[in-house]
Amino acid sequence: MSDPQSQEEIDRLMRELAGGGPSMPPPPPALPAGAEPVRYEAFGAGAPANRPEASLDLLNDVNVNLRVELGGTRLPVRDILKLGPGSVVTLDSLTGEPVNVFVNDRLVARGEVIVVNDSFAVRVTEVLSSPKGDKA
Repeated sequence: MSDPQSQEEIDRLMRELAGGGPSMPPPPPALPAGAEPVRYEAFGAGAPANRPEASLDLLNDVNVNLRVELGGTRLPVRDILKLGPGSVVTLDSLTGEPVNVFVNDRLVARGEVIVVNDSFAVRVTEVLSSPKGDKA
């Protein structure tokens, strides 16, 4: 009686008999007991059928910080300590210049200050495009 053959040798012989020839790669190793193979989703042009179409609606409840900057100035600490109710601080921007609109400390737009129902508001006049390579 012949010696028992290893599983690899039996697999090689089966591939040769099936017409695959000896140049075919060996089969992947067997998985340990209880393990399952990893299944990856195929990349495709569209969204998978079992997943809803992605949209910006997912971001509707995300909070961001919005800041409108009228202008700025530099003051020595001694002048800041003298400020009180009724103090006037001169800013480096002129009357009628657009104000800067920041979202999460990133300049995103410019606009003009208006009054709506006795409250200040900003009318956006220019939306700035994101510089190339800016991903955040």
